[in-house]
Amino acid sequence: MSVGLGLPISDPTRLLTWARRADAAPFSTVALLDRLVYANPEPLVTLAALAGATTRVRLQTEVLLAPLHRTALLAKQAATLDVLSGGRFTLGIGIGGRADDYLAAGVDLRTRGRRLDGQLATLRRLWAGGPLSADVGPVGPAPARPGGPQVLFGGFVPAVVERVARWGDGFLGAALPSHQMDGMFRDVEAAWQRAGRAGRPRLLAQVNVALGPAAVVDRARHELHAYYGAAPYTDHVVGGLLTTPAALREAVAGYFAIGADEVMLYCWSPDPDQVERLADAVFVPDGGWPGLTG
Repeated sequence: MSVGLGLPISDPTRLLTWARRADAAPFSTVALLDRLVYANPEPLVTLAALAGATTRVRLQTEVLLAPLHRTALLAKQAATLDVLSGGRFTLGIGIGGRADDYLAAGVDLRTRGRRLDGQLATLRRLWAGGPLSADVGPVGPAPARPGGPQVLFGGFVPAVVERVARWGDGFLGAALPSHQMDGMFRDVEAAWQRAGRAGRPRLLAQVNVALGPAAVVDRARHELHAYYGAAPYTDHVVGGLLTTPAALREAVAGYFAIGADEVMLYCWSPDPDQVERLADAVFVPDGGWPGLTG
């Protein structure tokens, strides 16, 4: 059971500080979201920089909108990042739903699910050393992890569950409390078994957080409003922001109780002091999780 950090996107100049401080704390992972028509830093480029600034913590996209990317280039970028990080890279994948992102990329929003399914077959083949096509050979380098970096899928529709079972290593669920996430986790496990996969899928849950003075919390709420804009669920997302250590511990314990392997705390204020505040809230001094030690 691990706890990771989703990094804030509003001030890219602070991300090296965030990553170094997370690397020195007991956090397991640092992650970045993906948008095209927004002021966030490009996640693969940024995670490559963070790989060089850290030695232990894992690096994750949460989630990369794969249909916006050219498949062969994505395979090369992901494998390169996996190699440069010493196998610390996790590729979290989703499809998103913002029409402007797809217009900017010149990709049809309506076919993004089918496009992703085709990409997955190609990614797995290239990472295994196979050719791109009958006319084009392999695309290197070989990833550090045989068969490619760990792949997680995020989303809430049945197709996501089936993608985990067929192509993935695990599932990333966001924006649902633990009693609702429980059903998603069980659906993923059932699909995994139906597919005849060995072992079990990795299960992650994500929750939005901001700990600190009122200015830090207010900034986080402002960033959430800006990111989700006029979406009908914006007020619900902002209202679900966890802003106290007690609420944070309760949520994390709830996700662990339903079988989460990792809980991602997504941070929306750029204040790097949140790293230590969050660590103090969820870890005991020896680096463990308080829910395990009493």
